[in-house]
Amino acid sequence: MTKKFLMLLALMLLASSMLCAQTPGDQTVLQWKGITAGFAMAIGSSLCALAQGKAIASAVEGMARNPGAAKAIQLAMLIGLAFIESLSLYVLLIVFVFEK
Repeated sequence: MTKKFLMLLALMLLASSMLCAQTPGDQTVLQWKGITAGFAMAIGSSLCALAQGKAIASAVEGMARNPGAAKAIQLAMLIGLAFIESLSLYVLLIVFVFEK
């Protein structure tokens, strides 16, 4: 099973350069880059906002149920919010990198 998997992986790596090749100077792709980047940022930001709202609501509910663990819950919430926000920043970085 492992040999089959490794052979399939090697075949995919060798074929990927040929499968992903495209002609240079394709102007239709350049026309849609801005619109695609805008949609990517809108979707990424909205999903991050929903995730942050859910995380904060769950943390507040947990603190209300167990006030003694409020500090631990708050620390975990802040770390989780930082990871969620980093996802939005990665989307923004990808938008700016592939815009050119």
